[in-house]
Amino acid sequence: MLKGKDMLSIHDLSVDDVQEILTLAQELKAMQKAGVEHHLLAGKTLGMIFEKSSTRTRVSFETGMYQLGGQALFLSNRDLQLGRGEPIKDTARVLSRYLDGIMIRTFGHDRVEELARWADIPVINALTDLLHPCQVLTDLLTIQEHKGKNLRGLKMAYVGDGNNMTNSYMYGCAKVGMTFVAATPEDYRPDETVTKQAMEDARATGASIALVTDPKEAVRGADIVVTDTWASMGQEKEHEARKKVFAPYQVNRELLSGADRRVIVMHCLPAYRGEEITDDVLEDNADVIFDEAENRLHTQKAIMALTMG
Repeated sequence: MLKGKDMLSIHDLSVDDVQEILTLAQELKAMQKAGVEHHLLAGKTLGMIFEKSSTRTRVSFETGMYQLGGQALFLSNRDLQLGRGEPIKDTARVLSRYLDGIMIRTFGHDRVEELARWADIPVINALTDLLHPCQVLTDLLTIQEHKGKNLRGLKMAYVGDGNNMTNSYMYGCAKVGMTFVAATPEDYRPDETVTKQAMEDARATGASIALVTDPKEAVRGADIVVTDTWASMGQEKEHEARKKVFAPYQVNRELLSGADRRVIVMHCLPAYRGEEITDDVLEDNADVIFDEAENRLHTQKAIMALTMG
């Protein structure tokens, strides 16, 4: 049961927790499409702390709380005393007396952990530089829609920077029994601690986690190919240098020729067409990629309902 718990990392979830989130997300999506009200959080309030800006995160969480019958409050650094140096532990204890849950999108993962440590209400990690669990749970839901509910044994290949998405994909694939291979440059591999933990999680489900440097090796026979921007938020000054390093890691039709013929390509957006993914590949897979974007709404509604309900 997730009621009253934080959702900071997929690693912290049990296999059953992950399945519970995906199942409820499917049900809530069906209800929303059918126009059936599902006010599971009537009278509840979510505080949304944004230290990093976002399109999909803000709109999906705010809309999701509305559809669940609750209210969301957008809180930027300009709105909170956090932006003027108030300790996180003080903010956490104050907000716990006003709200029923907190969502935070920030830089350092330690900030989320400290917020959760001092808050008496559920804290949801909407993104840190280390992890992006809501997006990866969303992607698992999208894969189920396009590949069938049984994810065990499917192969996902990640091509690009070993960033917060790569870290969370390792955790997610490990929990559902998928094969995961990440192709990154040697100096841009995912977090070592996350990799070790994901490999431990994988042993319990029969999943497989591997890191390589050759994108063709990673993509060979893959059912799903995923990528992300080469320069994440806060790395804008490195953009030009990273373009040179990651040029061989572009997801294009030539690379995909080695994947399964029914391969789907995913991207969490925003996409820089012509860099990490070509325009034609994105458009070939637009139905999947924009289902993926939409599913942030339904997956996060499930997370909020299960933790705050």
